Amino acid sequence: MKIPESWLREFVDPALSAKALAHALTMAGIEVETVEPVAPAFSGVVVAEVVEVGRHPNADRLTVCKVDIGSGTPVAIVCGAPNVAAGMKAPCATVGAELPDMTIRPVTMRGVESQGMLCSARELGLSGDHSGLLALSQDAPVGADFRDYLDLDDRVFTLKLTPNRADCLSVLGVAREVAAITGAKLRERDIHPIPARCGATHPVRISDPDGCGRFTGRVIRNVDAGAATPQWMKRRLERAGQRSISALVDVTNYVMLELGRPLHVYDLDRLEGEIDVRWGRKGERLKLLNEQTVEVYEDVLAITDASGAIGLAGIMGGDGTKADLGTRHILLESAFFFPAAIAGRARRYNFASDASHRFERGVDYDNNVAGIERATRLILDICGGEAGPVVDTVAKLPEQRSVRMRVARAHKVIGVPVPSEDIADIFARLGLAFTQEGVEPNEVFTVTAPSFRFDMEIEEDLIEEVARLYGFDRIAAHPPVAPAMMRMEPERMRSPHALREQLAACDYQEVINFSFVDESWEADFAGNANPIRLLNPIASQQSVMRSTLIGSLVANVRYNLNRKLGRIRVFEIGRVYWRDPAVKDGDLEVAGVRQPARIAAAAYGPAQEEQWGEKTRAVDFYDLKADLEALLAPKQAGYERALHPALHPGRTARVVLEGRPIGWLGELHPRWQKKYDLPGPLVLFELDVAPLLERDLPEYREVSKFPPVIRDLAVVVPETASVQGLLDEMVLSLPAVVQDIRLFDVYRGSTIGDGQKSLAFRVVMQDTAKTLTDEEADTAMARLKEVLASKFGARLRT
Repeated sequence: MKIPESWLREFVDPALSAKALAHALTMAGIEVETVEPVAPAFSGVVVAEVVEVGRHPNADRLTVCKVDIGSGTPVAIVCGAPNVAAGMKAPCATVGAELPDMTIRPVTMRGVESQGMLCSARELGLSGDHSGLLALSQDAPVGADFRDYLDLDDRVFTLKLTPNRADCLSVLGVAREVAAITGAKLRERDIHPIPARCGATHPVRISDPDGCGRFTGRVIRNVDAGAATPQWMKRRLERAGQRSISALVDVTNYVMLELGRPLHVYDLDRLEGEIDVRWGRKGERLKLLNEQTVEVYEDVLAITDASGAIGLAGIMGGDGTKADLGTRHILLESAFFFPAAIAGRARRYNFASDASHRFERGVDYDNNVAGIERATRLILDICGGEAGPVVDTVAKLPEQRSVRMRVARAHKVIGVPVPSEDIADIFARLGLAFTQEGVEPNEVFTVTAPSFRFDMEIEEDLIEEVARLYGFDRIAAHPPVAPAMMRMEPERMRSPHALREQLAACDYQEVINFSFVDESWEADFAGNANPIRLLNPIASQQSVMRSTLIGSLVANVRYNLNRKLGRIRVFEIGRVYWRDPAVKDGDLEVAGVRQPARIAAAAYGPAQEEQWGEKTRAVDFYDLKADLEALLAPKQAGYERALHPALHPGRTARVVLEGRPIGWLGELHPRWQKKYDLPGPLVLFELDVAPLLERDLPEYREVSKFPPVIRDLAVVVPETASVQGLLDEMVLSLPAVVQDIRLFDVYRGSTIGDGQKSLAFRVVMQDTAKTLTDEEADTAMARLKEVLASKFGARLRT
């Protein structure tokens, strides 16, 4: 938000320099980013009139001008500007003038003496325009100091406002703040009702009061829309960051900047019947003022007439009803739209407007008529015309909010015992109506928020007002004092940082992604057709909350592949979001939403960095399984064949820990590999974090001094039999002497029959008290064979 200092001081003029005023605003929470002069320093430049223009005797592209600089005697100046003409007025740097890049001295140019220089905007540092002289208005007083004539000693404050301070998106709003901070008197604009000179009105209906609470309009007939915008208004608009367009548009922009009241002008002759403010309808389309044709969605508030939509309420008007230079009769609109009905809609159309920026934050719903009257006065003064009566249609206005603030609570939060008298004075300076009850320390202020303050909703909002007006610099900085306590961490728990360290040790890089993602990711990688949608997404491709980390990791891999990185290993720890009506409010949950933490990793490209000692091979399922088991150690997980919407059907496993599923491991489905432009397979896993934070304590086991007995057991089982199932059954009935069982070979072939496979297990047996005999080893092996035969129909492979 840019505000010229001269404009601000018309409303409030504290005895502070521009620098001091900027500091005071910043210390009160209204950050001033910059204070810059509107023009660089220069001197000796006056308003001049070109009296006569003649050809230069020795140069085709130069002219010799007689210029009146107000001294009584015209001076001769050689000029090369193409637009110089007799009778025009332009800035003239007299002899001795100091310009940004030069000092003006008498010079002789091709045999003709020049006593000064007629200036372009670039030579004065006002803009980059060097196409010709800077032409001035014909009423500019000859001989006047050019800086004084254009008020070039003015400064522009650039404010960095937080979204809650919509009331400061105007000169009046900032002036209120300055008056409250400094105690200077606020001089609000005297806005008098304009008497109607004609009875013309236009009918208005508000069909959806939840979106539009108030619509104020006035017909003005017989305006001269082609009239020139006054120079003073153009200067103020330009210094506030607005481009001058036409008199009617400039007036609406001026009132918006001055009072914070967005307005719109319709060509009355282009309206077809009654104006109706309603929600959009399916299939409606509209060409906007920016020449963009858009669909009017059903949750977008529209201004309509008998022809359909003629504008997006609070965002931008339509091209079909705009007032142009040929307009004769206008309808001036000043409406109030509820912030919730406007928020996020402009972003959906990939643009923003000054009106939407204000309406989605909150516009004063009590200055509709004042805005109409102020704009009417300016239009009549500039464009003429006959004003009709003001028609103010009120459907629904926000309820006046009363917020209670406990003085004791304010003292505790601020850390300073601000006296009640000071609190009352602060609220009075801010223009807040309040009542007091009780006595200290149980005193309570009840404050009624004014119509222009949409940010006062809870007790902390009032405490913030007290703190910033009392002065942040008056609040002493005390370091927090708390007893230092050494707490023992439970040995059975580890932190998420330990998981990060483990994956980093396995050669993975951590990534941090947004929790909101593209809706198509949810459908592809989670099979989630009903994700949690954001009401106000920051971008169309980040419109839903993720229920899996897989999509984010795929995007990370694609990003790195596009930058020619061939080997990629990334992981992320983050929350995912699932609908769950059973969930109640909690520290990490909101009602109806479960937010578990997940850890996921993805690997792409070669299993190892290229080296001379090992052949290059692509990373596969088992590489990632090894990393997963290192993450789980010392616990051991089981794996079950299952289907996952994101993963390859034949290369996917559900990870089971202590009898419950905790996640997935597998290769990305070929369909998504093709869709997301991955040249090779991507392997990944995703696990719940909570089970990984629990770990088993080390248990003492006696180390045997006797030699182990190692036997191999090869059995033939049906193809459908799960290796994990066989291992689980053997563990359940494990003989005491068996220390370890591992699968070391899988064979399929014609020698064992179709639909069969051979599994070879290595069995390690050992006793801590003696050396095992062959008979004891045979008994243990027989027990294992019996279990496999009875449970799976296994037979020994011969």
